[in-house]
Formats: sequence, C-alpha cells, structure tokens
Amino acid sequence: MPEERPTMPPVRLRTDAELARDALAAPLLARAVRLARWAEPGKPVASGGALPEGELLAATELLGLAEDEDGPLYAAQAWQLAVDTGLVGIDEPSAADGDGDRADGEATAEDEYSAVATSGEELRMITEGGPRDVLDIWLDGFETVLADAAAPDLSDIAAQIGESGELDLDALDWNPEEEAEFLDGVLGNLYLLTALDEEAAVAPVPLPALAASMIVPEDMDEPTDDILEEVSEAMVRLDDQFRLLAPTGLVDYQPMDEALIQEVDGEGRIQEPGTAQDLEDEDVTRYGMVRLTPLGVYAVRARMLEAGIDAPAVGDLADKGADILLDALPGHPGPAAQAEAEQWLARRTPEEAARELLAAARGDDEDAPLRRLTCQQTLSLAGTEAEPALREVLDDRHLGGLARVWLAEHGVAGVPEPSEEMVFWLTVDTLAAQLASEGDSAELRDLVRGLVDQSGSFFDSAWRVDHPATADVLEAMGRLHPDKQAAKEARKAAFKARSRA
Repeated sequence: MPEERPTMPPVRLRTDAELARDALAAPLLARAVRLARWAEPGKPVASGGALPEGELLAATELLGLAEDEDGPLYAAQAWQLAVDTGLVGIDEPSAADGDGDRADGEATAEDEYSAVATSGEELRMITEGGPRDVLDIWLDGFETVLADAAAPDLSDIAAQIGESGELDLDALDWNPEEEAEFLDGVLGNLYLLTALDEEAAVAPVPLPALAASMIVPEDMDEPTDDILEEVSEAMVRLDDQFRLLAPTGLVDYQPMDEALIQEVDGEGRIQEPGTAQDLEDEDVTRYGMVRLTPLGVYAVRARMLEAGIDAPAVGDLADKGADILLDALPGHPGPAAQAEAEQWLARRTPEEAARELLAAARGDDEDAPLRRLTCQQTLSLAGTEAEPALREVLDDRHLGGLARVWLAEHGVAGVPEPSEEMVFWLTVDTLAAQLASEGDSAELRDLVRGLVDQSGSFFDSAWRVDHPATADVLEAMGRLHPDKQAAKEARKAAFKARSRA
C-alpha cells in the first residue's frame, strides 16, 4: 500500500492581494524591481549579468544605499534577484559579433562587458499582472535566495579549492542535501508553531530554542556537551541564513548580537553562559529572534505542497460535504476550526447547512459521537434561520438531544422536554466524544465528577443506555472519578453494560 502523505495542521492565509502587497514591499524584491526599471534602456554587463563596478555603484546610489558599508553588496543581491527572476533580461553577444578576443590575445573591458541587460518580461507582469503573477515571481526569487542560504560561505569555498581549481566537498564538510534539509526543517518547525498556535506565533522564537528543536533528541533530559556544541554551531549558521532570508520578506529576524560570537579553531561559536541561571539572566533576544511572516507561511506551505506534504489552508473545506467537514474539524486547532466552519457555513443558507450537518452526524460507528459533537459546535455558529432543520430531528435518537440543546441556547419557545432515556443517551454520546478528542483530560475528569455529584443514582441508569460506547464511557468514568466508591460503582456499571450487550 502507498504510504500516507505527511499532514500538517491548517493555516490561515492572507488573500492573494494582501500577500502580493507584502511581496512587493519586501526590501529585496522592491530593490530588484527598481533596478529592473533602471536597466530598461539597456546596461552593459558581463556574460551572465554581472554589473561593471561603475554601474554597481550607480545602482547602489539609486537604491539609497551609498552610505551603508554593505550597500554595494545589497545592490548586487537585488540585481542578481532581478536577473534570476526574469525582471531583467540579458542579451548575450552573438557568435557573429565575435568572441571578444583581440589579435594580441588580450581582452578589453569592453569585451568583458559586451552583454546588455534590459528590463525583462516579468517586469511587465509586476505592473500589469494579477496578485498571483506577483507571488509567482516572488516565489521564484525566494527559491534562489533559499538555495544561497543553504550554500557554504564563499570564503570557505575559496579555502578548499586547491591548485587543480576543483572543489573538494569532503574537505569543505558540506553536504548540500543535508544542509537544504536542515533549513527546510527549521522553516517547517516555524510553520508548525504558526499553525498550532496563532497567538504564540505572533511572538518571535528565540534562536537557541529553534536550533535545539532540530538537534536535541526528544528523549534527552539533559543535553550533552557535544549536543550543546552542535546547537551552538547551528545557531551561528542560522544567524547567517536568516540575515540573508529576512530581506525577502520570508521572516522577521532580529539578528544575534555579534559580541556573543567568538572564533574557535577558525569557526564561529556562541559564548556559553557559565550556568543555567546565567542563561536565565541573559537577555535571550541577544541570541536572535525569528518568526515567519504571513508571506513566509505562504511560501513554506507552497514548498510543502510541492514536496507532497498535505498542508491544508483554512477555507479548503468550504465547498466540501458536511461529512468531510465533520471528520476534519476535530484535528484543527481551535481558531482554525472556527474559521473553517464559518467559511463552510457562509457558502450555504443556515437551514441548508443545518440539514447537511445533521445528516452527516448520524451513525453508530466509533467516530459518530465526535462527529455529533463537532456538528453541535458548528451549528452553534449558525443563525436562527436554521431552526426548522433542528425541529425536524427532535424525535431522532441520534440527534434529538443536540437539537434541543441548540434550540434552548437560541431561546426558542415550545421545545418539548427530552425523555430520561434521551438525556442519558446524549450524556454517554457527549462523554464518548470527549474521550475520542481529548482522552482522559482534566476537563473530562471535572465533567465526570459533576455528573456523578448531581445524580447519586447515575450509574444505576447509565449502564442500561442503548449506546455502542456505554461500557467504554463507564470504564473511563471509573478511571477518572477521584472518589474510590464512585469509581467502583462505575466499573460495576461498565461490567453490567458489557454483559447486557
């Protein structure tokens, strides 16, 4: 059988228009677009697109970076992005123009810069295309920068090139696949944090915690010195990589304080605090802070989808059936589940939505209680126009109880009282759903205690309930109730229920 695709929690994405605005405002693409317009009349460049020194200085001036000591570097990066994404096109000299060789064998500066850069087709898409066109261009640029971020430092490469002029990857101690996989894993962890807790994701993640999440084994209580050294090396590497990625708009990054980095055997290391207390006293922000931007969430999700990972977005289920919705929502984080349900409801009238949800909630299978609980939670978001659909199922064994709850919560008059049998059935169904979604949680323990305390004869009636999960629920109540006598009664009732079945 084929392996199941990895599945991520759903994320909320901004609209394409909002994301496109973010992309155009990202420093690197914004600079690349300005340089592409600057190059529109034509600029002399080397084969491949490198700017002559004079043109690079002019580009630096144009971008307002002349006063920045790294200004030429930033200008060169923006120019390279423009070339890589097609914002700038390079017209190479044809063979008929000669190969640039002089009779005396010497090449002139004119020969070296005989190609011409002009604005490319993608520049027109920036101004005339739609948001998706802009995002496609931005993604292309992001991919090139991500590849650069995973590559080793140029000085390290130069040091490993011998007299033969060949690069010795073994001596460089760099595995391109491993490095790319590590960086993808880091971005994946940031993505997962954003998906699982939107509020927590607003706050940036300390770089030490992010590096440790990739290196320290989950079952390791106290990291060894070797592991801590790996974390330190990873932090230095990630600091360089995030500095390179931040101008793309992928991440918000507060760089590491360079005073914390020291050279050890020619490699950067983090100065480690002497004790755990020293680390607590240290301002953790000095070690670097990072978070994915909304544009970054969009980009990482796009890469996951391309890699065959199931990375849903809120709204994917809006046009799906109620059965698919009710199966999926329990696995969504709270805010995403509500947003998904709201978008699903918005595609239907309240009455239509209620009928579809109620029909999908029926059943005696193992997953049915959780479907009904999810149905009830989704219906709580529906308007009072859904009332006719709820009234239609008042006598339904599976749905009559939850229908009465909905009608009561909406203040509807004339709702018949439920029978005792229906009340107990709904109670067992609700407890079974809670067990399926949360297991033996503290919330369920409180619910069990409250039920038993309210009715001293609860177990005398509960074991007779004609529900497939009755015995399992009673066994769980025996595990969860803190009172030994009540727990014993629950276990006896569970035995009776199994014997009855």
